Amino acid sequence: MSERVIIFDTTLRDGEQSPGASLTVPQKVEIARQLAKLGVDVIEAGFPIASPGDFEAVREVSAAVRGPIICGLARCRVDDIDRAHEALAGAARPRIHVFLATSAIHRQYKLKRAKEEIVKLASEMVAYARGVCDDVEFSPEDASRTEPDFLAEVVEAAIQAGATTVNIPDTVGYAVPDQFGALIAGLFGSVPSIGKAVISVHCHNDLGLGVANSLAAVAAGARQVECTVNGLGERAGNASMEEVVMTLRTRHDALPFETGVDTTQIWRTSRMVAGLTGMRVQRNKAIVGENAFRHEAGIHQDGILKERTTYEIMHPRDIGLTESKLVLGKHSGRHAFREHLIELGHELTDDQLDHAFEAFKRLADKKKDIFDEDIEALIEEEMGEVEEVYHLGYIHTTSGSETVPTATVRLLRGGEEMLDSATGDGPVDAAYKAIERIAGVSAKLLEYDLRGVTAGKDALGEVSVRLESGGATVIGRGSSTDIIEASAKAYLNAVNKLLARENRGPSGK
Repeated sequence: MSERVIIFDTTLRDGEQSPGASLTVPQKVEIARQLAKLGVDVIEAGFPIASPGDFEAVREVSAAVRGPIICGLARCRVDDIDRAHEALAGAARPRIHVFLATSAIHRQYKLKRAKEEIVKLASEMVAYARGVCDDVEFSPEDASRTEPDFLAEVVEAAIQAGATTVNIPDTVGYAVPDQFGALIAGLFGSVPSIGKAVISVHCHNDLGLGVANSLAAVAAGARQVECTVNGLGERAGNASMEEVVMTLRTRHDALPFETGVDTTQIWRTSRMVAGLTGMRVQRNKAIVGENAFRHEAGIHQDGILKERTTYEIMHPRDIGLTESKLVLGKHSGRHAFREHLIELGHELTDDQLDHAFEAFKRLADKKKDIFDEDIEALIEEEMGEVEEVYHLGYIHTTSGSETVPTATVRLLRGGEEMLDSATGDGPVDAAYKAIERIAGVSAKLLEYDLRGVTAGKDALGEVSVRLESGGATVIGRGSSTDIIEASAKAYLNAVNKLLARENRGPSGK
């Protein structure tokens, strides 16, 4: 039978300490509600005495969130503990988390206290906290660099004083998995009262080992892991919640432990935290990175199409995504390219596929991110599917700070010339409205991109536009040394594609 690992989330406390991350009280409450939906066991909502804002955040989270234990951090000081107790007054399940440094370097340079003083202070303050709260956690700060015999002495004193959880922090990310696992196992052999408390770990990621050290501790007997969403935290961050949880789920054969986390909420939680903190998730981050379930290499794509588990050890649905994504790029193969064309509604002959695939490879060498609209444009251009219904014959614009922007456009259709004018927010907008009036097309401009193709005052400019009309999306391109003309050509190119689709009918064939 599997044992339960308690997930203690400290995103709102240690996570917010990430340089550049800052949350308002309403944002903290919003994240806390999502963490409750995610199913974490404990939410460390803040350090109440640190600031009025932190106090208010702990107070508001305590009042708003039910389900998880709500925890407030405190130093081993009476005023800290009282402030935490006050902030947690509205919590259904409050916890006070007290900490005191124990390593030789902290004793000498920060606290300037002897070992005996540390043991006495830890015992007294845990007992004081236990007098106002039934759930008390104690952390010997910098435990991984504390002498093992002294660490065991402090842990025993804290448990005897009433600590219900004892956390062993690798505060500066100094430990390595074998060493940290042995430290936890050693405590189980040297602390007489250890069975009376839950042993927790809080591992930082300075050497990139936060998750590995946490899992080594779990294997050695720890039953609570302190972690953060997206691995946020001081310096290089903390053990990543999603990595810990998904490792326990995916490698249940090696680590037979359960959590109460609803993993289908992981993706949503990650994106919420990234958005509110402004701390973006790196693209290749495990579990929640944008590339975590994306495949570009042709060999991998071929394997995924034949059997997903060839290159995926987790299903995207497990974390709240719908499916994997085969990314078309220069490393992609014919199999993935053909399958994607079928999804887009294009069933090509073998010769047509060969021709299109070669064109796609040429495009991929020039452009890293290839979108469906690029593929559509490539097929249309390379396979000769687009008839140029309208051709730009003439364009004239006027604009200025005190002039209404106006464009006059002449389009050619066969031997017929059509002329119209329109006003707009600027000369480009006016030109687009004139083109729409002549062509009888109404479209929404989704994207407009201008870039210089050559250097110098007479540089050639290339404009790309993306239009949507009737559920269809197309890309148009145009180039000229005149930006207005390039813009008009790009828009007209896209309009012609929309008209060609209408002529082909709804099947797009």
